[in-house]
Amino acid sequence: MLSDEELERYARHIVLRDVGGPGQAALKRASVLVIGAGGLGAPVLMYLAAAGVGTIGVVDDDVVSLSNLQRQIIHATPDIGRPKVDSAAERINALNPHVSVVTHRTWLNADNALDLIGGYDLVLDGSDNFDTRYLVSDACFLAARPLISGALGTFDASLTTIRAHETNEKGEFNPTYRCLFPEPPPPGTVPACAEAGVMGALAGMLGSMMALEAIREIVGFGESLVGRLLMLDARTMRFETLRYGRDPANPLNGDGPVIADLGAHKKQ
Repeated sequence: MLSDEELERYARHIVLRDVGGPGQAALKRASVLVIGAGGLGAPVLMYLAAAGVGTIGVVDDDVVSLSNLQRQIIHATPDIGRPKVDSAAERINALNPHVSVVTHRTWLNADNALDLIGGYDLVLDGSDNFDTRYLVSDACFLAARPLISGALGTFDASLTTIRAHETNEKGEFNPTYRCLFPEPPPPGTVPACAEAGVMGALAGMLGSMMALEAIREIVGFGESLVGRLLMLDARTMRFETLRYGRDPANPLNGDGPVIADLGAHKKQ
């Protein structure tokens, strides 16, 4: 049930035909886990909070540094040196006191991923490395949780939704992250943002799109990004969508699956 204050706060959502009161109530009931409170996580967290997602969890073990502030807009200059989860929670509480924030100041790993992910309805991955992306996607499959995965380059970005634990209208499993990227790129071929740089406003664009996709998934309007990779080129302001399907040889939900737990990630 939405209070009078919430009805006013979310009035612009509620008048949308595809959201309405039932959609806003679904947002209030939802719980979402955001991996990372950095360039992508910052706008994701702000817009999920503003939208009225009832419970928002945030996983990050880092502290705010001055170089973060060019793009990580949930943090401010006085927050330098503070844990990112603490400054993010403070900002969210100031924006929307109706939202419950759960902070997890830890590095997501094979030992805690299933417990963390299993406690939420939906997961948004804003991590900046392939090891974590594979870990999160495998854990979401094993925990039967949908995943929205965003990746940021210097002037490019991509976004997809993964429901690999579910089947499509043909009764076939949906594709996994491993169907899209069977192998990580060779070490050293994808430089970190500290080396290559990143456009701050692009992080805001993709993070906002991730939040929009999460809202769409929760409320249930429109067409999902399951099986579609949305790509953005900020140099030309060009958007393209690539369709991808399940690879029968993928090790997660393929014809001969070999991943039954997160044990392989413990060796990395």
